[in-house]
Amino acid sequence: MHVQEWLETVPAVSIYALVALVIGVESLGIPLPGEIVLVSAALLSSQHAGINPVILGACATLGAIVGDSIGYAIGRKGGRPLLAWLGAKFPRHFSEGHVATAERSFQKWGMWAVFFGRFIALLRIFAGPLAGVLHMPYWKFLIANVLGGIVWAGGTTAVIYYVGVVAEAWLKRFSWLGLVLAVLIGLGSMLIVRRRANKASAEHEAAEPEPVPAAD
Repeated sequence: MHVQEWLETVPAVSIYALVALVIGVESLGIPLPGEIVLVSAALLSSQHAGINPVILGACATLGAIVGDSIGYAIGRKGGRPLLAWLGAKFPRHFSEGHVATAERSFQKWGMWAVFFGRFIALLRIFAGPLAGVLHMPYWKFLIANVLGGIVWAGGTTAVIYYVGVVAEAWLKRFSWLGLVLAVLIGLGSMLIVRRRANKASAEHEAAEPEPVPAAD
């Protein structure tokens, strides 16, 4: 069976639940392709009347907000040891350099690092737990979390859906074009953050004092 035909057989409620779950778990601090899943579902909703884009966007937004809030609570309780544990489990995402880069973003932007972090793949994973670790006041976090979730999840769903509707004539031939674009954007943002993280890590190592040799 063709992939597109198989997708048509999947109940809409399963799509809503999958999108909310993946985005929620990603926002909680576990690396998952939330943006790719959201773009895929939004493209699917533009081609099939059974999937309501409003409900899809609402589920994505809810998953983002709830996931970030849980991540905040875990980060506030776990503190620095949590970041160390995440670094051991997910070294590519929670390395010392990446954490340092994210912390600088929080120091520079404050609560708005949570908002803007929604649009950067790596920071989207960091935002909730790191805000909790840094003891950001919850009301500030909640405002940025809700606004970021609505703009990112709702906005992405709306844009991809309307692009799919307008381009319906050629979308059947290039149905994966949106996915490819999303992947490229995601990889690009991750490479930028990784470069900054590597630079921060190198600066951190250079700043550490060299060990003093023991006296004979």
